[in-house]
Amino acid sequence: MAFKEGDIVKVKQGVIDPDFGGDISGWQGQVSEIDDDIVCVDWDSITLSNCPDKYIQRCEEDGLDWEQIYLSIEDIEIAIPRITPANVTDIKEAIHLKHQWDHLGESTSKRINEVFEQANGTADEYSMMKAWEQYLNKKLSFPFDAEITEYQHKVPLQQGDKIRIHSIIASDDHYGIIIRLRLGRKVFDYPLTHITVSDKKSQNYSMVYDYNMWFSNR
Repeated sequence: MAFKEGDIVKVKQGVIDPDFGGDISGWQGQVSEIDDDIVCVDWDSITLSNCPDKYIQRCEEDGLDWEQIYLSIEDIEIAIPRITPANVTDIKEAIHLKHQWDHLGESTSKRINEVFEQANGTADEYSMMKAWEQYLNKKLSFPFDAEITEYQHKVPLQQGDKIRIHSIIASDDHYGIIIRLRLGRKVFDYPLTHITVSDKKSQNYSMVYDYNMWFSNR
């Protein structure tokens, strides 16, 4: 059967996802592109609402687009348009917010989402930064040893310096979380993003790593 862009289609029974191998029978959407015998189907809001979290996570981790899929024309058939329960744009935004950190790995994304929930599901940087400040103040065990990983202009610290971190003192729009550290007998205020915790097996290491991953990917 010939298809054209704009057709409402659904996946035939027994069709397996070409990327992950799961059964996607009955998934429905709209044809957005046709290239010989390959079609691109943009999933509708009902399909997106029912997408398993694991499917979204694997797409994010592998850099694949969960909003659409490329299939053979033999895998789809014309479907009856159905009334969607909500605007597809709103559903895509909700899924994106929930899964935007999945590409960083399951453990890291889980901890970042804990902070996101503390920010009341608000992804703006100010709310997230304040949530990180509260989260790290509560979770980190002070003092702890660390190492400078990036030189900061006008501060006499060098990459590789062994330091001891004593507290979080503030959060800044540009530099992020600011910590108070000691190098020998001298005390400095320094961005948390420029340090690595020495004990890689500690909870402190994981939390600082997660924060730095969020900050660099925000």
